[in-house]
Amino acid sequence: MKIVFAGTPDFAVPALRAAAGKAEVVAVYTQPDRPSGRGRVLTPSPVKRAAQDMGFPVRQPETQRDADVQDALRALKPDLMVVVAYGLLLPQAVLDIPVDGCWNVHASLLPRWRGAAPIQRAIEAGDTETGVCLMQMEKGLDTGPVLLEQRTPIGEQETGGELHDRLAALGAQVLIDGLGLLRVGIRPVARPQPVDGVTYARKLDKAEARLDWREPAQVLANRVRAFNPWPMAEADVAGERLRLHAALALPLAHHAAPGTLLAAGRQGIDIACGEGALRIRTLQRPGGKAITAADWLNARRDLAVPSAQG
Repeated sequence: MKIVFAGTPDFAVPALRAAAGKAEVVAVYTQPDRPSGRGRVLTPSPVKRAAQDMGFPVRQPETQRDADVQDALRALKPDLMVVVAYGLLLPQAVLDIPVDGCWNVHASLLPRWRGAAPIQRAIEAGDTETGVCLMQMEKGLDTGPVLLEQRTPIGEQETGGELHDRLAALGAQVLIDGLGLLRVGIRPVARPQPVDGVTYARKLDKAEARLDWREPAQVLANRVRAFNPWPMAEADVAGERLRLHAALALPLAHHAAPGTLLAAGRQGIDIACGEGALRIRTLQRPGGKAITAADWLNARRDLAVPSAQG
C-alpha cells in the first residue's frame, strides 16, 4: 500500500510514524519553511524534520492548486493520502488522485469543532469530552464522513498543550486501526456526520488572549487552560501585565469591581471577576519565566491584601 502523507506541525508527527509502520510512504508533503524566532530564520516544519530523519522524500509546494503539483502527485500513484493538520486546502482534483481517496485525522468529535483549533476551543468552551476522528475527506471544511473515532475525557485542569499531546497519540492509534483494516481489504464504514451539533473552531488569535475581568471566572479559567502554551492568557494584575499559566475559578460571592485584587497568599492570587473570582496559581512577568503566585508575592511587598484561603 503506497501512501502520501501531508502534515505540518508537531501534532502530525506521531501519525507520520504510524503511517510508516503500516505502509510504504512514497512522499511527505508539508508547508514551505517559514521564518521563526527573533532572527526570523527559515525553519522547517516538525513534519519535514521527522520525514528527513526517516528518509522520506519531502515536497513543499505553496499550493495544491497548480497543475504541475497535481501531476507530480498523480505520478506517485498513491493508494491513499493521509492528511493531518497540513494547513493547505486540497482541491477536488487532488482528493480524486489516490485510489482510496484522502483520509484526515482530526482532533475533535465531529461535527463538533470543525476547523483550525479544535483542541483549544473544546477546552475554552468547557467541554468535558473530546477525541479524534478518522475522516474521509471531501471538498467541504471537515465535512466528510467519519470512518473511526476515539473518545477521551478532558481533565478538569488539563491545558491545551497537554490535551494536544494526548490527542496526537490517540490520532496515531486511530490511523493505525484504519490502515490495518485497509491492508486486509476491509474499508472502514463511512458514517455521514449528523446535521445537528456543528460548531466551528476558528483559528487562535493572539489578541483574544487578553482577559476581561468583567467576564465570569469560569470562562476566564477555561481560557487560561486552553491558551497554554499558546498564545498564553494575559491580564493586568496589581498594575502589572502578566501571562497566566494556571488559574482556578472560585464560586466566590463579592461586591468588588472586576479586576480588584481580593486576596493573595501561598494558595494563589484571587481577582474579582464579573461572576466569582479567578485564583492565579502560576504566572509570568514580562521577560521572565513562569513562577508560582507565592514567588510573585515575595517580589511585591507593596501589596497589603488578605491571605487567599484554601
